[in-house]
Amino acid sequence: MPDQEKKVAVITGASRGIGAALVETYCAMGYAVTANSRSIGTSSTHEVLAVPGDVADPSTAERIVGETMSRFGRIDTLVNNAGIFLAKPFTEYTCEDFGQVMGTNVSGFFHLSQRVFGQMLAQGTGGHVINVTTALVERPDARIPSALTALSKGGLAAVTKALAIEYARSGVRVNAISPGVIDTPMHAGVDVAGVFADMHPQGRVGAIADIVRGVQYLEGAPFVTGEVLHIDGGQSAGH
Repeated sequence: MPDQEKKVAVITGASRGIGAALVETYCAMGYAVTANSRSIGTSSTHEVLAVPGDVADPSTAERIVGETMSRFGRIDTLVNNAGIFLAKPFTEYTCEDFGQVMGTNVSGFFHLSQRVFGQMLAQGTGGHVINVTTALVERPDARIPSALTALSKGGLAAVTKALAIEYARSGVRVNAISPGVIDTPMHAGVDVAGVFADMHPQGRVGAIADIVRGVQYLEGAPFVTGEVLHIDGGQSAGH
């Protein structure tokens, strides 16, 4: 029988980088975790349930929620961390690029979040949804042309506020993390500090631990909802 007293977090994009660190973080906070990504494999532990699959596919969302409920019996937090970043001049994006980016960043958010909201409301115990966006939504940079990122992640920033208000009286909080450039495996083979540090007024790039601290803050802040928390070394404030 599932332990109905233990809180449960669902984390997408969980196989590496920020997502993998958040799996460890939520386990350390006493949560059971469902971890999803396309490449995560199927091995699970007592505290972590691995559900592989592409979040752009509605059937993956169905499996994530279904298997989580079967294994753990509840969902308390969802971290929509999965995302695709594709920097190209706007006129060079292809239909395939559009489908891939919007599929993961928007459809993936929609299919999973809708089902998780339904489960949280049915539980009647509240919940928390955290969306991962990017500082480029508010501070575009000509050196990093990223219109599809703005289109998709900008939508997440907007819907964060819309859903926070829609469900405020239901006890479900909705917040977002807006990172600057973070040194993750996504940048493997790149001199991240040398290339991106000057995008941030602090003169450095962020670390995965910076994002973890932000998520921990939001998780422990019950009076915070509708917030887009910038973890970007001042990037969103100006230059």
